[in-house]
Amino acid sequence: MAKPPGNHRLITFGRIIKTGVQNFVRNAWLSIAAMAVMVITLGIILFSVVASATFNNTITQITDKIDISVYLKDEVSEERREELLGDVKNLENVKSVEFISKEAALEEYRRANENNIDLLLAISQTDNPLPASLRIKPNDVNRIEEIRDYIEQPEIKELQSDETSYSSDRKEAIDKITGATTFLQQVGFVGVIVFSIISMLIIFNTIQMAIFNRRDELQIMRLLGASTSYIRGPFIVEAIVYGIISAVISVSIAASLFSIASNAFAASSLGLLDISFAYEYFNNNFVIILTLQLVAGILIGAVSSFIATRRYLKFKTSK
Repeated sequence: MAKPPGNHRLITFGRIIKTGVQNFVRNAWLSIAAMAVMVITLGIILFSVVASATFNNTITQITDKIDISVYLKDEVSEERREELLGDVKNLENVKSVEFISKEAALEEYRRANENNIDLLLAISQTDNPLPASLRIKPNDVNRIEEIRDYIEQPEIKELQSDETSYSSDRKEAIDKITGATTFLQQVGFVGVIVFSIISMLIIFNTIQMAIFNRRDELQIMRLLGASTSYIRGPFIVEAIVYGIISAVISVSIAASLFSIASNAFAASSLGLLDISFAYEYFNNNFVIILTLQLVAGILIGAVSSFIATRRYLKFKTSK
């Protein structure tokens, strides 16, 4: 009784998988170099993703702290102040505006200098010298000039007791982090391309050697009626196994390093890289990261193996 076509295909597929895994075990030592380079490649991809997310988070945190303080004269009427507040809110690049009264400004000053007894004593011996102010947060820190142009108008300057305060130092920090992020992304991209090519070449040569070592066996299989896909399949499966194992190793190494780093650095940061956030981001997106690593590893292995088998598994007839 003939087996149904579907069962035959399933059995054939199972045999291809089994043979591919057996070939991997048989060529384990030969495959170490291929997997080592692939682990480096996937590690660069993983680090680039986590570092980029971490830098973007740092930029967001600093951006949230950037503001513009407009100090008002004591004689500015409440009606004029409310009019100014409404006009500023209507500016396109304004995210929010907060009015800070003289009393609130004094409380903030005391909290900021609670450890400086001399400053606290000095300010307690006089009437509140701090002005009321408008604290403006921009939507886009690169377009602060739009807000500055409005604030610097003569009729608005007349209402101010002091020069407007701009968080320019934080803007410079954002520019530096943005530059570092762009540079890291470029270096990471180049590194991924270079090591991907190296990985593919090593896997290519590994499959080539495996085909050469088994050339007599493969020829016999062909003479017995084995199809090209059946002969080629195990080599592709073998290379895919390289990618899967390399992905698991790279993620395991990264998990260990992030765990160690998060516990080792009490300040939870290393330069621009917030270790605490990086560790949290890695854990929260573990499934996605592992999936991307597996996909990348499988693609590198499958493509290089497919090219190698297309090149070196050439028969006079095809089935």
